[in-house]
Amino acid sequence: MAYLLIGFPLLMAAVTFAVPSNRWRPWMLPLGALGHLILAMSAVFGPASAESITGLGGWLLLDALGKLVLGFLAVLFFLLSLYAPGYLAIRSDRPNRIICANLFAALAMMTLVTLSHHLGLMWVAMEAMTLVSAPSIYFNHNSRSLEATWKYLLVGSVGIALALLGSFFLAYSSLKAGRESTLLFDQLIEDAPHLAPKWLHAAFVLLFVGYGTKMGLAPMHTWKPDAYGEAPGMVGALFAGGVTSCAFLALLRIYQICRNGPEADAARQIMVTMGLLSMAFGAVFVVRQRDFKRMLAYSSVEHMGIMILGIGIGGTAIYGALLHLINNGLTKGVMFLSAGNIHRAYGSKFTDDVRGAMQRVPLSGALFLTGFLAITGSPPFGPFISEFTIVNGAILSGQYLVAGLFLALLAIVFMGMGVTVLAVVQGKPLEGTPATGIHDSVSTGAPILLFLALVLLLGLYIPPPLEALLRDAAALLEVKS
Repeated sequence: MAYLLIGFPLLMAAVTFAVPSNRWRPWMLPLGALGHLILAMSAVFGPASAESITGLGGWLLLDALGKLVLGFLAVLFFLLSLYAPGYLAIRSDRPNRIICANLFAALAMMTLVTLSHHLGLMWVAMEAMTLVSAPSIYFNHNSRSLEATWKYLLVGSVGIALALLGSFFLAYSSLKAGRESTLLFDQLIEDAPHLAPKWLHAAFVLLFVGYGTKMGLAPMHTWKPDAYGEAPGMVGALFAGGVTSCAFLALLRIYQICRNGPEADAARQIMVTMGLLSMAFGAVFVVRQRDFKRMLAYSSVEHMGIMILGIGIGGTAIYGALLHLINNGLTKGVMFLSAGNIHRAYGSKFTDDVRGAMQRVPLSGALFLTGFLAITGSPPFGPFISEFTIVNGAILSGQYLVAGLFLALLAIVFMGMGVTVLAVVQGKPLEGTPATGIHDSVSTGAPILLFLALVLLLGLYIPPPLEALLRDAAALLEVKS
């Protein structure tokens, strides 16, 4: 099963690349995404035991954390694949062979990250995910998208180099403590109490910075505004919900080791500090943002901080952080896809040109506004539940200052994003603003409605199988007394 989960999207990437028709090729995406979704749901919720979803002598293993992220990725990719044919039909002026194949290859590498139970293999999977996803940023073939692609690759390369150094430090901490060197996570977690503290601390810092760069935590987020701003909406949604979630999973793997050893408190303090810092960066730069797609990038920086903060707080906030991984990714699907529709309808993504979106593209404008309310933590949407759980965890653990700063930063982001979003959707289109002839359609609107339906569902009701999976995943991250 482990090999099939990785091999199927790779096979679909090859088949999609070989399809000669630019018109029919995009329809391979929902077909392949459905197949991967069925495989993933079978692995996550099926009767197969964890021991049966293994490979490479234990290097591949699907535990509760991996199941949570794999299941979410499969749903996210499937919903985005439903949007792809309609979007690529509108963009028929661009060849779509590369982007379609790249999306499947990225899915394969993201799946490999969720299955990786070896530090070295996870590092390879993370870097491969970066390389195969980068060309999709360059879809528009202009100087800005080229710059964004190179920035993503260069900044990501620095991060992955630091992560490699941190991996060496972690292996050396075993040798320094007189233990047998290993990079298997289960063995590292078991050996954590005996690892050399100084080397373990240095390893955590390097790995946190390295994979935090991939995740887009501030101040290592500099690739995000350009990449999210220039990539197609569905690619931005995949990055904001998929690529960053894989990097978050990598950080959780490292935290699993530290939370069993002498560096548990230090690791949690680092995560709380960096989580608040990332939220603060997002809050500052989201205010008065003229480019509404770059605004979504800074919103992503903020929400990466929220997830890291929840893990650092501990207790019930860990559950909230894992739930927020799902809520944030699904809500970003609403925001990025509706923003992409508005961008195409106006031929611009700047508030100087875009006004009255609810008149020109009523469905996309309404969804963009609703997505804004959801992503800023307004009830009854999913992010409200996960953010409330995190702040409640901070209060229950006596971290009142952290809770206060968390709420204050959420308020700043709400006001900052509100100014930009309302400027886009309200009023009338500016006189002299040319219409591109692009309007709302079923193919580009229905997938966004599905995203929004899931975001609303998770705000009202969490299905018991998902609840159990969240509890099992959170248990792997709790600090043992």
